[in-house]
Amino acid sequence: MLCAAAVMTALAAGIPAHAELGSAPTWPASSAGQATRLVQHVSTASVPYTVNETTLNGGTVVREYVAQNNAVFAVVWHGPQMAPLNTLLGRYFPEYLQGISAARAAQGGGHGPAMVQEDGLIVQTGGHMGNFTGRAYLPQALPQGTSPDDLQ
Repeated sequence: MLCAAAVMTALAAGIPAHAELGSAPTWPASSAGQATRLVQHVSTASVPYTVNETTLNGGTVVREYVAQNNAVFAVVWHGPQMAPLNTLLGRYFPEYLQGISAARAAQGGGHGPAMVQEDGLIVQTGGHMGNFTGRAYLPQALPQGTSPDDLQ
């Protein structure tokens, strides 16, 4: 039931899947969309990457962290509606669903903050109705000198 709710939430956002975690940005900085803007960011270790920040129609802000090879290595979201994880996680979405299902089973069901920690995928979600937050990243794809703490 939880997996079905996650899928329905993600699909209800109505955002076409152009790209995904590990691929090119979903909302490229050069797009004509009014909601997308490019933010240049250099981490404290002077490792360059860009952050595409997009405000979705429902008010949720999504940041895609893009490495120099134009591959998204992390996404972060916060806002009144859950981010479209099927779009943002792309090919990693089934792995996320399996991981979240296992995490919920280990907790005895329920809702609330959750973490999926697989060898190649970390997804952390939290918040409550009207204030959702989370981040997903590929640990093996973090640019050298970048830490998960840089992903905000």
